[in-house]
Amino acid sequence: MAKIDWDNLGFNVVETRSMYKARCRQGEPWQSGGLIPYGTIKLSPAAGVLNYGQGCFEGTKAYQTAKDRVVLFRPEMNAKRMVMSTRRLCIPEMNQEFFLQAVEETLKDNIDYVPPYNKGSLYIRPIVWGTSPAIGVRPVEEYTFMVFVSPVGPYFKGGGKPLRLIVSNDYHRAAPKGIGDAKAIGNYSASLYPLTEAKNRGFDEVIYLDAKNEKFVEEVGSANLFALKGNTLKTPRLSGSILPGVTRDSIIALAKEKLGLEMLETDVTLTELYDADEVFCTGTAVVVTAVGSITDLDGEHRIADEKMGRLTSKLKEMITGIQHEDIPDEFGWLYPIKE
Repeated sequence: MAKIDWDNLGFNVVETRSMYKARCRQGEPWQSGGLIPYGTIKLSPAAGVLNYGQGCFEGTKAYQTAKDRVVLFRPEMNAKRMVMSTRRLCIPEMNQEFFLQAVEETLKDNIDYVPPYNKGSLYIRPIVWGTSPAIGVRPVEEYTFMVFVSPVGPYFKGGGKPLRLIVSNDYHRAAPKGIGDAKAIGNYSASLYPLTEAKNRGFDEVIYLDAKNEKFVEEVGSANLFALKGNTLKTPRLSGSILPGVTRDSIIALAKEKLGLEMLETDVTLTELYDADEVFCTGTAVVVTAVGSITDLDGEHRIADEKMGRLTSKLKEMITGIQHEDIPDEFGWLYPIKE
């Protein structure tokens, strides 16, 4: 294992010891795969995933906790979402036990790549592709499921500084009756151009509006959105074009059951974001990150004096506290790994 500077981890790929690989044919169940050395893979140039984007993935994290053990955070939700995504993309459905076994096996073999307590996390990427060749548009016959891992630090640079977001008026992330609620690879490739434009202008991310009305906020390219006004916390409802985030679901539970907030999953307008006391993003990669300003065609709208608000800070403290076992896991969200 190469020496890793745990104090300066970015959100980049670090090669690890091994990765998991399994194969399946259309109409057949997934069979147990196994670990192979981490490295490049062979793939036909006519593979379904390369030509028609038939692929989906997940993202979860492992943490070294205050109790000197390694845990996963709600991997069962990732397993359920993978089932939904594969079904939507005509990929052979895998049961949740198979998914979790593959994730755990990969994690155990790379356990020494989990950053020390409070130094980061081990990002885990399960991914499934249509890998047999096809020249016509159709579900292919053969599929490959893989799991690889990488130690990571913060997703955004800047040490927790509130984000500068820009509203997209020219692009949509997803459309009604499409695949926006699946973790499909195509959803992310569609966001690359607007994200690059935004970063070139000095922004951190893009806010996308609903494709039907261009009126309601949907999500940021890599995260869900929340807005606090008084004692009411709002987040865009799951309309079919929004990814049902694991962190999103966790924040909703914490807000309602631990903080006593009025929690609304509803349509959210840009005006409501601008008038909010606090706005923040959530996701496996971004965790809980404050929004400092939002720019649209009318100019810049500053949120909470461009500082992390009290509630945003509290929710981040609570969810990371559970993940690192600094506070009790009253929801049963942690999945301990037995070495």
